[in-house]
Amino acid sequence: MSAKRALPPLIATQLFLHACMAGARMAAPLWALQHGYTPMAVGLLLALFAASPIALAWPAGKLADRRGYHRPVRIATGMCLLGGVVAVGSSFLSGWWAYAGLCVCGSLVGGGANVGLIAVQRTAGKLASDAVERKQIFSWIGLAPALSNVVGPLVAGFAIDHAGYAIAFALLSLMPLAAIVCAHRVPHEVVGPHAATSGAGGFRDAWRLLNSPAMRRLLFVNWLISTSWDMHSFLVPVLGHERALSASAIGSILGAFALAVALVRLLIPTLAHRLSEGQVLMGSMLIVAAVFAIYPFAHVAAAMGACAVVLGLALGCVQPMIMSTLHHITPEHRHGQSIALRSMAINLSSAVMPLSFGVLGTALGASGLFWLMGAAVGAGSGLARKLGQGAPARESAFG
Repeated sequence: MSAKRALPPLIATQLFLHACMAGARMAAPLWALQHGYTPMAVGLLLALFAASPIALAWPAGKLADRRGYHRPVRIATGMCLLGGVVAVGSSFLSGWWAYAGLCVCGSLVGGGANVGLIAVQRTAGKLASDAVERKQIFSWIGLAPALSNVVGPLVAGFAIDHAGYAIAFALLSLMPLAAIVCAHRVPHEVVGPHAATSGAGGFRDAWRLLNSPAMRRLLFVNWLISTSWDMHSFLVPVLGHERALSASAIGSILGAFALAVALVRLLIPTLAHRLSEGQVLMGSMLIVAAVFAIYPFAHVAAAMGACAVVLGLALGCVQPMIMSTLHHITPEHRHGQSIALRSMAINLSSAVMPLSFGVLGTALGASGLFWLMGAAVGAGSGLARKLGQGAPARESAFG
């Protein structure tokens, strides 16, 4: 499979699926709030966008290992399209029937986008001929969620303001159709001989993967980085409110962070031949720890924006390195399952950690939470240096 031919439609497929999910994740809670639903009901609605990816990740990983790229993507686009159609219908209803329809939409769209993500990432790893090309490919793939987090909410917001919720959900429903058109341009994969039995052991295979010390280290490092990302998104509005910053200033700080992430992912392909996964991960984690240490002392928007840019550059490096390492340390016919494990860990963390941030933030304050997370990331940086070392994994290492 040629990387030059397959990479653009892979990026486009993920962009459209993730944009559909990001737009629906913004539009559905707005509808609920405007119709008088409680914050608890809105929180439940948002939680469903993360709950279904946790439930579906492992079956999606096994399916990708057995069937390749196209069948999981067809399922993913079907789920997202159905979720959008349900949301369109729900926008014409009222009361709890409408709310229940949006809950169904959240489950379908959230799960579908993640099923597609697993298939895209697994296939992207197979395009690379060596470690350098793996880092380059995953840097380009990493641009898709960054762009889709802009495209989806912008389309939904503009449509809501000018045409209403039904049109907004209808436009979002067109994105899975665009995704399946792009997916058809990806060459079909010849699945290897291990595929027929891949995942036959059910969740026992997950424990076999977790028996690998390298996999456990990678998941722990990935959890620290993911939690750092979520905590920054959670605490910047809190700290900005404490500093009496305007909403536009807070939004600009978060925007500067996102732009820095996109910028570093554009630069990595040109520098990949000079980058070692373990060294980049360790360096990024040390930078994150340092930024978290000084963030509470930033009392003006410009200083917070500078911290956000440095943090975005550091965290933006991580995903390509994590994905490259993941494909290095697991057998080729189990890449889908290993990506599924990572997805489950990230989504579970994203669902649980905001509540923990709220509890700890109440006890320690925003500054204390920054310092606590910085200390944890700094302490975990030593593990990152060991990632990716040694020969590629063989099946015996996981059984």
